Amino acid sequence: MTRALVTGVGAITPIGLNVHDFWQNLAAGVSGVTRITRFDASDLPVQIAAEVKDFEAGKYMDSKDARRMSRSSQLAVAAAQLAADDAQLDLGDGERSRAASAIATGSGGAIETMEEALILKERGPNRVSPFYIPIMAPNMGACQVSMHLGLRGPALASVAACASGLYSFIEAKQLIDSGRCDVVLAGGTEAALHPLPIAALANMKALSRNNDDPTGASRPFDLNRDGFVFGEGAVVLVIESEARAKARGARVYAELMGGGLSCDAYHITAPREDGTGAQEAMAEALAFAGMKPAEVDYIAAHGTGTPLNDAAETLAIKLAFGGHAPKLAISSPKSMVGHLLGAAGAIGAAAAALAVHHDLVPPTINLETPDPECDLDYVPLKARKMAVRAAAANGFGFGGQNGSVIFRKYHA
Repeated sequence: MTRALVTGVGAITPIGLNVHDFWQNLAAGVSGVTRITRFDASDLPVQIAAEVKDFEAGKYMDSKDARRMSRSSQLAVAAAQLAADDAQLDLGDGERSRAASAIATGSGGAIETMEEALILKERGPNRVSPFYIPIMAPNMGACQVSMHLGLRGPALASVAACASGLYSFIEAKQLIDSGRCDVVLAGGTEAALHPLPIAALANMKALSRNNDDPTGASRPFDLNRDGFVFGEGAVVLVIESEARAKARGARVYAELMGGGLSCDAYHITAPREDGTGAQEAMAEALAFAGMKPAEVDYIAAHGTGTPLNDAAETLAIKLAFGGHAPKLAISSPKSMVGHLLGAAGAIGAAAAALAVHHDLVPPTINLETPDPECDLDYVPLKARKMAVRAAAANGFGFGGQNGSVIFRKYHA
């Protein structure tokens, strides 16, 4: 089996537009949640979100190309370019057919679909953009990354709700292991901040309504949590074969060991309350990695801040890790970046890989009154300096799709 190494990280997030700022703010417990500025949310029951601020697509790609992309694809291309720069990735022409993209999403060009539907209704069919179909298609994030960077290997685009981002790393590992590819740009992207999904999720009682305290609204594992905070962004990692990375003297953040997938087969939105579906994904990830539970030190939890999810994930971790579960350091990046849906797993994966690299576990902010049902070590309020030999990242989506991936400190 070929070893797969993380050699670059690109992040376009509510708390940073590059890996340095993202990690520094994540470790410092900085919240990216504010009152919504992208549109007038005054008539909505939920008026807060984790927005990507000060993003200019033209800084990362040709402006003409950007105009033919959804915001979701723009964020993906920007994160991929940053990841390639961070890795100092220089592909020769003969290597491009062995370089792939695996960019997952939950909704693709959802905003653009809603906008074009309004144009059709108010201005007629002749005013609908001829680029609407390639703009809205969920596969276009992966395809635009491939076109932007000249990757001629497979372009994969898994759509698995809030577990989507984790699928991309399992696909990357399989492409490296099989010998099909030497480099994979893997990650997730999401840009669906719009009144319609916010209204729908609010009516579902899934979102926090703490409009008066945006930075304190996302509070995973806290007794007073009242739902998740909607977010947007993209994270892409460069996954490279050990042979190629060593040959060019690449800096290595961590080794991607593998992952696991499962389905609750239970409910369209709620997780299995006994945690068994999520437990199966974590158990498969350990088996894929050939690791024992005691070898993992940190979990970047799914940790949405909804009552059902946090309790079920706690049970799932106990089932998967047994007696080692109380010894794990666990935290939720969503306490700071909100819930990025299709990009949430990619953010968690980046947090896990960077925790391994820096031997530092980011905190779960706003965890002031622990829920007795969530009785594991959720690293409240402040980051923790500790040895992190290996870290997992979890993601669980509507429809019961579950994913978990594991990164380990690299030793040649």
